[in-house]
Amino acid sequence: MEGRSEPDHTRVVEGVVVVVMRDARFLVIRRAPGTLAEGAWCFVGGAIEPGESQPQAAVREFREEVGGEVRPLRRLWEYTRPDGGLRLHWWLAHLTDDRLVANPAEVAEMRWCTAAELLDLPGLLESNRIFMNAAGAALADGTA
Repeated sequence: MEGRSEPDHTRVVEGVVVVVMRDARFLVIRRAPGTLAEGAWCFVGGAIEPGESQPQAAVREFREEVGGEVRPLRRLWEYTRPDGGLRLHWWLAHLTDDRLVANPAEVAEMRWCTAAELLDLPGLLESNRIFMNAAGAALADGTA
């Protein structure tokens, strides 16, 4: 059909998710109005920019969203959305500067949650729920 283009299903967006813990609690954010996944609870993260490594993206996204500094430690997990259009790389990171200030353009709220509290958050992104059930709970209890 002329004037209409089909979606490009071959393009996969690559992203990072930054998992930071303190005292068996995970840092999570609620996305700000006007952002992708507006109002949803999730870990800090976002798209990997061209030429950027996963650890570099984790550091940048964390700084942009909550103002702190992290040192990526290891990749924990990977998730590909069922439609194949998004692949997320989950990174455990050590908080090196905990002077956190939410960027209001991206973050409406942030909090530290236990695994159970995180799973009870209304509007938790499905990929975050899958991660917590597959790998996150083991981090919280020290078995991962």
